[in-house]
Amino acid sequence: MDNLKISTAQFENKSGDKAYNLSVIEKLSAEAAAKGSQVIAFHECSVTGYTFARNLSKEQLLDIAEFIPEGESITKLQQIAAEHNITILAGLFEKDENDHIFKAYVCVDGTGLKAKYRKLHPFINPHLTPGNQYCVFDIHGWKCGILICYDNNIIENVRATKLLGADLIFMPHVTMCTPSTRPGAGFIDPELWKNREADPTSLRLEFDGMKGRDWLIKWLPARAYDNGIYVVFSNPIGMDDDQLKNGCSMIIDPFGDIIAECRSFNDSSETITIFPEKLHQAGGSRYIKARRPELYRDIIGMPHHPEQKVVWMKEDKQ
Repeated sequence: MDNLKISTAQFENKSGDKAYNLSVIEKLSAEAAAKGSQVIAFHECSVTGYTFARNLSKEQLLDIAEFIPEGESITKLQQIAAEHNITILAGLFEKDENDHIFKAYVCVDGTGLKAKYRKLHPFINPHLTPGNQYCVFDIHGWKCGILICYDNNIIENVRATKLLGADLIFMPHVTMCTPSTRPGAGFIDPELWKNREADPTSLRLEFDGMKGRDWLIKWLPARAYDNGIYVVFSNPIGMDDDQLKNGCSMIIDPFGDIIAECRSFNDSSETITIFPEKLHQAGGSRYIKARRPELYRDIIGMPHHPEQKVVWMKEDKQ
């Protein structure tokens, strides 16, 4: 397994405007490729937009969703990947022949679709169907996995993906800056975004505080550290429908250290080389080998009725 040069990206998407969003994906992919990047990852529903979908009917969702790999967005991503010799990961809504709708995230290179993952814990719209399997695949000799947004908050998903062989997990999100029972959480005033050039300090304080980055740092590096994996986190910047998002797209190494992070308010990416030897040097590799599954196999697998409550969705409807 060789070193891999990889990028994480963030941009302000437009709701339902696939042509525009794909044009930004193309621009950022070209810029990353020019820096020698072999892979670039974009956020959850980066092709379609995300938060606006909470108000869509099933028919409207079906209109924006695509068949994979036959859909036009996959074809366009393949063209971009081929032209710039870069592997691209991006998200969109998927439909099947039975009108089931999924939150999908795909890996595409110049030859076509390399992997597809369906979000296990979707909640943005009641017409979405949960995925039912993990995804591990190969990029340039690296075993990679995908977990979308809330999937990563259920820690068993990350460990399961690691145990299936993943050394690098892509974690596309649309997150932060929403209400929660957690102290310090809440929406950020969109007026700060409009005034970001005149007053960047006030916006940065909100983005980096407990509404945003400070919360993310409570848990995201631990997913990398505990499992001895690289994490590629991607998140939008700017307005997603009527909600402001703070970016912070980053790459974390198996020691839990942030080795690259987007800090611009503009559409941007950051590129870093990752090294396979870190996978074995980090403590997580030892922790995996030290496990005693006989102690907790039945505990983890005991009967359970899943319950998912997302506070900001409730707040939004009041």
